[in-house]
Amino acid sequence: MKRDRLVEMLGEQTTACGPARDALVAGGAFVVWDGLVPADHLAHTYRTRLRITQKRGQPTLALAATVDILAHTQEPLRIGRIDAADMSWAFMLFLNATATAVLACTGVARSEPSAGPATDAK
Repeated sequence: MKRDRLVEMLGEQTTACGPARDALVAGGAFVVWDGLVPADHLAHTYRTRLRITQKRGQPTLALAATVDILAHTQEPLRIGRIDAADMSWAFMLFLNATATAVLACTGVARSEPSAGPATDAK
């Protein structure tokens, strides 16, 4: 996936899309992985992450809204990630099966350094 195409796809699906788009435009690393994941599995995983981040007091953007979107999606999804250039935020993207539309986006503030940025897609 090309950076410019992903920037175009990040609209107003959730309130995290604008900051994710800004991170991408500012040179943040990104990746959209091959393969499909059932939306209900993602909803379960991110519902758990929502509880954990709330318990820790970790800042998130649109995590509850993303869980709701995932819970109401029937089709398998592709997943992507954008890491802010300063590594302060990570954004998870949920795209349709053909990777032609972003359905939801959530962001989480990094509380500690990660193992590294997303691998840039070509």
